[in-house]
Amino acid sequence: MGGVSMLVIQRNFFAYLDEMKTITILLPHSYHEGCSSVFYLRDKDHDKKPLAIGETYPLQDQNKYICSLDMDLHLDRTYYIEDEHGNETDLQIGAVIRTAEFDELYYYDGSDLGVTLEGGRTAFKLWAPTAIKVKVKLISPHGETEEQYDMNRGDKGVWSLKLPDNKEGFFYTYLTCINLNWEEAVDPYAKSVSLNSEWGAIVDLDKTAELESMPSLASKTDSIIYELHVRDFSVSEESGMEHKGGYLAFSEKGTKTTQGFSTGSDYLNDLGITHVELLPVNDFDGVSDQRDDGRYNWGYNPLNFNSPEGSYSSRPEDPYSRINELKAVIRSLHDRGIRVILDVVYNHVYIKESSSFEKIVPGYYFRHDANGMPANGTGVGNDIASERKMARKFIIDSVLFWLKEYKVDGFRFDLMGILDVETMNGAQQAIERILPNALIIGEGWELNTPLPEGMKANLRNAAKMPGIGQFNDSFRDGIKGSTFNLYDRGFALGHSGLEQKAAEVLTGSIGLTGGQGVFSSPSQSVNYVESHDNHTLWDKVSACCTHESEREKRHILASTMVLLSQGIVFLHAGQEFFRTKQGVENSYRSPDNINQQDWGRRTVYRDRVEYIKGLIAIRKAHGAFRFSSSDLIKKHIHADYSSPGLVTLHFQNVKAYGPWNELFLLFQANEETISVPLPSGEMPWTLISDGEKAGLGTLAVIRESRLTAAPGSCFVCCR
Repeated sequence: MGGVSMLVIQRNFFAYLDEMKTITILLPHSYHEGCSSVFYLRDKDHDKKPLAIGETYPLQDQNKYICSLDMDLHLDRTYYIEDEHGNETDLQIGAVIRTAEFDELYYYDGSDLGVTLEGGRTAFKLWAPTAIKVKVKLISPHGETEEQYDMNRGDKGVWSLKLPDNKEGFFYTYLTCINLNWEEAVDPYAKSVSLNSEWGAIVDLDKTAELESMPSLASKTDSIIYELHVRDFSVSEESGMEHKGGYLAFSEKGTKTTQGFSTGSDYLNDLGITHVELLPVNDFDGVSDQRDDGRYNWGYNPLNFNSPEGSYSSRPEDPYSRINELKAVIRSLHDRGIRVILDVVYNHVYIKESSSFEKIVPGYYFRHDANGMPANGTGVGNDIASERKMARKFIIDSVLFWLKEYKVDGFRFDLMGILDVETMNGAQQAIERILPNALIIGEGWELNTPLPEGMKANLRNAAKMPGIGQFNDSFRDGIKGSTFNLYDRGFALGHSGLEQKAAEVLTGSIGLTGGQGVFSSPSQSVNYVESHDNHTLWDKVSACCTHESEREKRHILASTMVLLSQGIVFLHAGQEFFRTKQGVENSYRSPDNINQQDWGRRTVYRDRVEYIKGLIAIRKAHGAFRFSSSDLIKKHIHADYSSPGLVTLHFQNVKAYGPWNELFLLFQANEETISVPLPSGEMPWTLISDGEKAGLGTLAVIRESRLTAAPGSCFVCCR
């Protein structure tokens, strides 16, 4: 985007406001031998005040002076620093924007940032406290004309403009002058954008589709999440969907494979999941909105956090189409009783330097290390400084926007370990005031970002965030094996010695088998063995196991353990029919033939789909599979992990939670058939799942005292 030209003075030396009353001056050695004995501060009226030089540091190419002043500066003005030779430079905004004092002085708690259409007028508000001038650039609906309007600075560094007419349909950007440099940026609060995200769009949300909320589930442990990517879901030729790769595919009904088996949203409804988790659907980079360049992306390159992504829309050039079509996705799933959670990426932006955050308030929204360098715990060159008040406000404002306008049912926070505990708790509390018991989960990985350990929203601090679920890597790695070592086997893949760990994660990681446990409640444990990241379970099993029959058994065993575990169930789309990415580990930009949800496998492995469907029905039928508290798990479940390659769970006195009083679960990972004793009692056991078939019907009545378990088998018995 083009900027606004402005005459910039020649800087022979440099001066930065690093605290509200501290100025850092850098004199190159080549400039008057790099030294000075006096500096003055002056404003546009040429009033000069001497600065007190505190410390001086010799650097490799320059000398550094730390100076203090005894007056308050106004950040909407340009100040100059003059040296003893009568030369001057402008005072630039430096590290002051990362101080607590700045945060307190300029925090704005209003709910009106962005564009508001009201009473036939158009109001703009932008938080840009370090700018000395701000303009709104308006572009006519078809791009024929452009106009610029000066904005007015108000309290807390908020700039505003009211136009007397309704500018719906126009596009807009902000022009900011900071440190005598003009930048052009899309409004961070833009609700939609132009083709390929060049401009923000002024839309009237009252003219878009209206959705209704779904009530949350009674317990978060009732959740069965199905993670999918909008494009992957329908792009396969076997999908039977017309709107391949787009939002509109979710609204199609009666779609089938060429062999006549259900696909699409009908299939999801039939499977029995409770939630769909959509990989990022906010505006992102890495693909063209017109999808004409063959590029693919998962969506973790965020550009505009409050605007729907255009590449999934049938008319990405129309700001309303992307809104209404995403809303149609949510309505279609809600109509089928399926809740929707959004994968949100508030931990970083695509490129820091070109982001709206950096152009509007340079240096504020991103975390820096002790040397002033950008933090990189995310691995993409920038970490959002969520601990700063206006960064935290943006995150909470954004999730509430999606919650209120799109009626979503929860959120999955990508790389949540970058964010801070206070922000996550603030978001969770704000969300639950609107939607009680909303599902909020995140990746609480330990990441190398310069935030004190006690503040990081990661697994170590799970106890500080009791209302937030976290992806349980102990479950993932204990059951399938290390996600970072393709050939490392977990319990389900035949690694002996992991029996206690398997029993612990199966019972919610709350310390049932000894120790403190990872979580204080099973509702914090998101149990999974596969996601969009890393190898699919099938690809890992294929690398570790020679024979296909063994691969299927190992895969089914691992998936069964997910579905019968205490906590929140998480499935990757297509996991139930052995999804493969042809061995590609990190497919974030691989082509469709690698990433597609191959509905042909839904036909080939239809019996396995029916098995997973049956397990879901079993889980839903009895509350003992999804206890909501650690005390109930400890009261009713006995875990036995004393035999190599074997874990059993015995549920007792659970009639109050479902149709059976006792349950016996067996997970057998050995390579040989074994005989396992059943808990004694007067009544025979009813077998309802045997690793091949599952459901609420009787597969067999077991009157013997022992159960014969083949290699890689799993059983559910009840009475």
